Amino acid sequence: MSIKGKAYIVGAYEHPLRRAPEHSVAQLHAEAARGAIEDAGLSKDDIDGYFCAGDAPGANVWSMANYLNLDKLRHVDSTDMGGCSYLVHVAHAAEAIAAGKCNVALVTLAGRPNSEGMSGTQVRVRGVNLPDAPYEMPYNPVTVNLYAMAAMRHMHEYGTTSEQLAWVKVAASHHAQHNPQALLRKMVTVQDVLASPMISDPLHRLDSCVVTDGAGAVIVARPEIARALKRQRVRIIGRGESTKHQMGGRIDLSYTAAAWSGPRAFEEAGVRPADIQYASIYDSFTITVVLQLEDLGFCKKGEGGRFVADGNLISGVGKLPFNTDGGGLCNNHPANRGGITKIIEAVRQLRGEAQSAVQVPGCTLALATGIGGAIGHRHGSATLIMERE
Repeated sequence: MSIKGKAYIVGAYEHPLRRAPEHSVAQLHAEAARGAIEDAGLSKDDIDGYFCAGDAPGANVWSMANYLNLDKLRHVDSTDMGGCSYLVHVAHAAEAIAAGKCNVALVTLAGRPNSEGMSGTQVRVRGVNLPDAPYEMPYNPVTVNLYAMAAMRHMHEYGTTSEQLAWVKVAASHHAQHNPQALLRKMVTVQDVLASPMISDPLHRLDSCVVTDGAGAVIVARPEIARALKRQRVRIIGRGESTKHQMGGRIDLSYTAAAWSGPRAFEEAGVRPADIQYASIYDSFTITVVLQLEDLGFCKKGEGGRFVADGNLISGVGKLPFNTDGGGLCNNHPANRGGITKIIEAVRQLRGEAQSAVQVPGCTLALATGIGGAIGHRHGSATLIMERE
């Protein structure tokens, strides 16, 4: 079943806090939910579908539904795909709406990794019940190392350079300077990135995303409801999701699961990468962006480094404006799961509500994509294509 045109994003809200030591995670969920509901011009009682991931307080959807007092629910989903969960949720919400299971769906994310002292330098595999733990725990896999391996392999295979990767951070910083809520608003240069401490060769500190507290929420609704609201309508026209794992030891670090989620989304939407005017690309690290741009078809495999160089991702300068809020590299990476912020900024662009200095003129077609897990061992990917109606 195609979801093209079957559902609209009618509300979006990004929590302004980047450090929230006096908030509970549940409170952050609630404040984001309220913001998105108000943005849509709806009420809590209009919500009959709710989506959150397994990292939400209580580790299940009914705990948060109870906290939010969502007493009209007919459909719930707690699919957990890490950082791309929320793109999956929007797609699943559109499917549920198209199937008549709900009319208005709420998607929320919240977390406090900044206040809780979490970072990408901690061991990745922790739970003894994970099927991978006996094989990976002896090697103490760390998030940044898993991405650094992919970066090193890409450099070996295609001649990608640290200078090229640095341009991703430079572009993000150009955008973040215009975002009053961004954690890092200072513009940086390629040399600034290369001069920052090496965290895991070849990735420097400034090749890495920020670690923030925060929250976000979006509202997905039936077309007739969307048309009755006083908001610029954002129509969902394509979606794709996939996973990539170690393939029995035959893993290739030079590509991500976006190589599958992207083409599926483009096929459903009936558009090509060249048609996209704005792209929200998951940016846990600079290499994450380069790999996904290749896998989504914005450039050929191996040409990602050259594609991002010389400001090609900077709004008003380059061919493909990306992450105009500053992205995870500079603005916000709440709960170490930044997928929902990618949707929110794409919605802003399509509504014409991005910061004026980075707003893409006449933006009518946007893409958001996310990664969950780590590209160095196993991960998920989800891609959404949206248009302004």
